[in-house]
Amino acid sequence: MLSGLLIVLLPLLLGYLVPVRNEMVMAAINRGVSVSIYLILALMGVSLAGLPDLSSQLSRLGTQALTLFLVISACNIAALWWLSSRLQLALGEPRVVRDAPTSKLAAMAGSLALVGVVFLGMLAGIGLGTIWDTTLFELAETLSEWVLYLLLALIGCQLRNSGMPLRQILLNRHGLVIAVTLALSSLAGGLLAAPLLDLNWNEGLAMASGFGWYSLSGILIGDHLGPLLGGVAFFNDLTRELLAFILIPLVIRRHAPLAIGYGGATSMDFTLPVIQQHGGVACVPIAVVSGFLLSLLSPPLTLFLLSLSA
Repeated sequence: MLSGLLIVLLPLLLGYLVPVRNEMVMAAINRGVSVSIYLILALMGVSLAGLPDLSSQLSRLGTQALTLFLVISACNIAALWWLSSRLQLALGEPRVVRDAPTSKLAAMAGSLALVGVVFLGMLAGIGLGTIWDTTLFELAETLSEWVLYLLLALIGCQLRNSGMPLRQILLNRHGLVIAVTLALSSLAGGLLAAPLLDLNWNEGLAMASGFGWYSLSGILIGDHLGPLLGGVAFFNDLTRELLAFILIPLVIRRHAPLAIGYGGATSMDFTLPVIQQHGGVACVPIAVVSGFLLSLLSPPLTLFLLSLSA
């Protein structure tokens, strides 16, 4: 268990120790994160192509991903709705934010592109698998692990250089409470969904502990529970992001903790422009803190839960 945790946390910690003051270097790191995510998802698609009886397995994947998503989202929304009634946030005026998506479809375009990358990888795996046989799928799994280590190191750099010191993060009560509420309600949903998915209790909890970090949850779950459940974890977390883009503009003025918290780990990056655009600049530090804490919690928690059945 400790060795598995160390292997994943080490690149994240090493990346976090690296201060970056050059804007060009930081831009290169951000591009590296994007490229690594796309590569990991393409390799996930290749691994899915190696499943026996692919058509029936994909049907099972879709059913399980939808079940997991509905149960976890119901728990998240109920808990965050309750929190919204007790935690009042002062919001600024809505404003046009530079580079923010101008419509819900524009906001979801990036997420839908990720789904396309997975399916392109699957098609490539089906085509090349007839030539390379199982060697291709083994190579894809090995390569995806190394790309994950690189991604974690780059994300560690991003977290370190986010412009928000740890002291400020830990002292932001609103962001901390929202992150804890999202995490606990997600785990409750995973526990409820476990028997529906024919999983052990700890596996259900692990499936729910991605908190929206689809590139990480997909590969970690896939390494331990197989590519099918890795795909389930990925689509569960990605669907969260898609719903967040729709939910945020609708509820943030009256239920800001719900809008900020539902995005999970993505509230510090992908959904942040939408949060700022509709909730005002006052929401930004709260969203960044919530997403930051969930991003730090997700990798060790997922690996710890998976190790309980090892």
